[in-house]
Amino acid sequence: MTRVAVIEYGIGNLGSVVNGCRRSGVEPNVVRDGDELRRAECDRIVLPGVGAIGAALEHIRERGLDTELHEIVVRQGRPFLGICVGMQILAEHCEEYGRHDGLGWIPGTVRPLAEKGSGLRLPHVGWNDIEPDADEPLFRDVVDRHFYFVHSCALYCPDDLVVGRCTYGERFVCAIRKDNICAVQFHPEKSSSSGISVLRAFFQS
Repeated sequence: MTRVAVIEYGIGNLGSVVNGCRRSGVEPNVVRDGDELRRAECDRIVLPGVGAIGAALEHIRERGLDTELHEIVVRQGRPFLGICVGMQILAEHCEEYGRHDGLGWIPGTVRPLAEKGSGLRLPHVGWNDIEPDADEPLFRDVVDRHFYFVHSCALYCPDDLVVGRCTYGERFVCAIRKDNICAVQFHPEKSSSSGISVLRAFFQS
């Protein structure tokens, strides 16, 4: 059986993600710091997140999760899925309420979706269609491309890492992959059967 660790660091929507894992056929192990993550000896890791990027990064570093995640994911190559803020913190820099240094796994920057005065309502909340890469394994069983979003910022990164886009005022990145690291801007755990298909594909890949 696939052993999945879901990281709880005080800022994620833990309950919804755990329920999403269960609906995908997986009973996750919730870990709260670097020591617990190391002892979990998991096959796959899910990092959810909501709220402010700066606070998320602070919590992750305070709990020693940044160091352990780097060892397990970047150095050892364990499959990883970041969700929403869990995707954004992978960037080199994040520009939300100031400038923050991200984990630096993905070359790029996180910036607000729209400039002040653009008239675009933020955050982007609700259902929207995505444009998935036809060859991306995460989307292999997705029939309905309708997914649920809650965010004000987006990741700007090299095109060769992008496996999904969406449009809200502008066309933005909603899914990325770099080797064993994949991440999505939408919330699969809140996206009905489409989201469960994405989670199941990650767990079975």
